[in-house]
Amino acid sequence: MLSLLPSLITLSSAFCGFDAVRRSASARSDEDLQRAALLVLVAMVLDTLDGRVARMTRTQSAFGRELDSLADLVSFGVAPAVLVYQGSLHRLGLAGVLGAFVFTACGAIRLARFNVLAMRDAGRAGPPPRFIVGLPVTGAAGILVAIVMTGGAAGGPLGGAGAAPAVLAAMLVASLLMVSTIRFRSFKDLRFDTRAALLIAFALGSSALVSARWAPGFVVAWLTGAYVLLGVVESLWRLPRTMPRFRARDEEEIEPQRHRGHRGRESREERM
Repeated sequence: MLSLLPSLITLSSAFCGFDAVRRSASARSDEDLQRAALLVLVAMVLDTLDGRVARMTRTQSAFGRELDSLADLVSFGVAPAVLVYQGSLHRLGLAGVLGAFVFTACGAIRLARFNVLAMRDAGRAGPPPRFIVGLPVTGAAGILVAIVMTGGAAGGPLGGAGAAPAVLAAMLVASLLMVSTIRFRSFKDLRFDTRAALLIAFALGSSALVSARWAPGFVVAWLTGAYVLLGVVESLWRLPRTMPRFRARDEEEIEPQRHRGHRGRESREERM
């Protein structure tokens, strides 16, 4: 029975995504869109729990990974796209339809790539990876949920009719980040130490400040934006090390050390 618990949590996340699609498709007011957005947020919490429960109970499996990906496609690929389309992109006609589909398609590609990389690294021992390639679908869905919730806080459905092109642009940026090679932190290696406590305290304190200063919906925008910005800044910081000129310089610095090591071994052999 314990082995079924992660799968039940995963299916609960999928149900939240399904219900978010249902509510978005039949939305008659901004309140309906807000409820659908909250369901996507609940799915995010459940998606975080299922992996941790599987690791705690040592019930990780290939079946669970595939089920999690299918649930993620529903909750974070289809549901946010339908939500934003119903709230704003329908005003753009075919461009809005294509924009919503591009988001869903990029989410599917992101999940498929994750599964391929996970299968390749399945036999390797070691701690969980610190970084993952491409923006997670949960992060991309968070961007769209933040748009919906901040749009409602601004006094209208996604900020009104004039905001539709900006919403489409934001959706396309989120789609590109999912299929990009930018590395984002997974936080799977996070341990409950002083550093983690300070990070959690900062997240909670800043979220409370944003909520008190503006509205609770802006907390999602703040946390999602900070996560995306952190990944982009860290990738730009590491970019020079990936350029051929810097790699060649590093090799030139390493090569003399190798020669010194060889000479050291040769001298020891001569003494022997």
